[in-house]
Amino acid sequence: MARQQLEVLNALDVAKTQLYHFTAIVVAGMGFFTDAYDLFSISLLAKLLGRIYYTVPNSPKPGTLPPSVSSSVTGVALVGTLAGQLFFGWLGDKMGRKKVYGMTLLIMIICSIASGLSFGSSPKGVMTTLCFFRFWLGFGIGGDYPLSATIMAEYANKKTRGAFVAAVFAMQGFGILFGGIVSLIVSAGFDHAFKSPSYEQNAAASTPPQADYVWRIVLMFGSIPAALTFYWRMKMPETARYTALVAKNAKQAAQDMGRVLNVDIEAEEEKVERMAQQKGNNFGLLSKEFLKRHGLHLFGTTSTWFLLDIAFYSQNLFQKDVFSAIGWIPPAKTMNAIGEVYKIARAQTLIALCSTVPGYWFTVAFIDIIGRFAIQMIGFFFMTVFMFAIAIPYDHWSEKANRIGFVVMYGLTFFFANFGPNATTFVVPAEIFPARLRSTCHGISAASGKAGAIVGAYGFLYAAQNKDKSKTDAGFPPGIGVKNALIVLAVINLLGMICTLAVPEAKGKSLEEASQETIEESNEPQGA
Repeated sequence: MARQQLEVLNALDVAKTQLYHFTAIVVAGMGFFTDAYDLFSISLLAKLLGRIYYTVPNSPKPGTLPPSVSSSVTGVALVGTLAGQLFFGWLGDKMGRKKVYGMTLLIMIICSIASGLSFGSSPKGVMTTLCFFRFWLGFGIGGDYPLSATIMAEYANKKTRGAFVAAVFAMQGFGILFGGIVSLIVSAGFDHAFKSPSYEQNAAASTPPQADYVWRIVLMFGSIPAALTFYWRMKMPETARYTALVAKNAKQAAQDMGRVLNVDIEAEEEKVERMAQQKGNNFGLLSKEFLKRHGLHLFGTTSTWFLLDIAFYSQNLFQKDVFSAIGWIPPAKTMNAIGEVYKIARAQTLIALCSTVPGYWFTVAFIDIIGRFAIQMIGFFFMTVFMFAIAIPYDHWSEKANRIGFVVMYGLTFFFANFGPNATTFVVPAEIFPARLRSTCHGISAASGKAGAIVGAYGFLYAAQNKDKSKTDAGFPPGIGVKNALIVLAVINLLGMICTLAVPEAKGKSLEEASQETIEESNEPQGA
């Protein structure tokens, strides 16, 4: 059975890498930049919020956010993201990628600014408004996952598609660095302008009233890069694959891509009509045909993303140990409130620079050479190895003489998360499903990942507490201990390797080949 490709789609598949590809990476990547900036900066500011709103007079230690408030402030954005991924993923297939794309960015810009304007006469009031706006910020960010991946995949050529989609995701690395740099500049400026003693010297004066501006300015800054790309997002034409294969408008698709590629493209309206009439191109998400063709693939993309994010978001478990191990962050009572933000930002930015960011770009460099499947397998394998290597001799690593080895292991775990499943789980769902279901299936896969993130960030926060009640963090019940929690995480990574076997390789294939969505010329003789 001969297979034919629409000329407009073939033109995209074989197009040389051009300026519009790089413009698309930056425009599509800004959502991830904002996503990473926001999630990263809130973890830097949590200690400051505790000092401002929850310090108990005459207490020997500065205030910290109660576990329920801490979980809500960081977790509510993850819940919003999960909801946004499902909703906008579905909407992107119903209304078109472009129509929905501006909406998500607008929500992000408005809610980033609103987060910094959170108001209230009591600590509870401020935290409630902050959580409200962070939920909707997450909702906008969630929509960017399926839409950005789908748009970039549908614009890219088949030779370097993996690298382009991975580069959109890698903008998270720049978001993390920008978050760290903004926090360093703002906290250094305020610390210099409003000098204050450490908590143990003078508890009341260690948190100057101006500290309340620090967290607000840092959160609001996240809206600026997103706002800068809004104009270009609105100027992008609808993807040819949506226009031709879903909206069935071959003429419009040929015109749009002719302008983008600067070539004349024939509008093949008959071919599109013939495609629309084929039974194999009309099945829905809940049909038996979808289950037969893509059921295993959807299981593969959802399960691997779920398992990866449990491990990835539980990194907070041993971040405390890492920083105190290197001596980058002294005890809280020896610092003032703004100085503490500076030291935490410096430590986290250095870790990001050394382990997190390089991993993303290794994926971009190698994904179209060794393929998605190999990178995902290698990543899960080494995450398993390093988690076991930290967990089993955990007591050995906690001795002062061995702490540098511990930090290296920690850094390598997250290097292989990013040069591995953290990037590939984002790329693959944008390639292996049919155009009319692509955004929806990516949204479902991404939402499954965010469910894993919620388990990782909160389930393991409780699980990793010390077995001895007297040694747990304030407000937490006893858990299974960090060592046992790490062993469980290593097993989760091992399961990720097994589930990767359900994910097909899309390297070097056109999207229509990878998703089995091509025109079948059944009226031609087999040997023709």
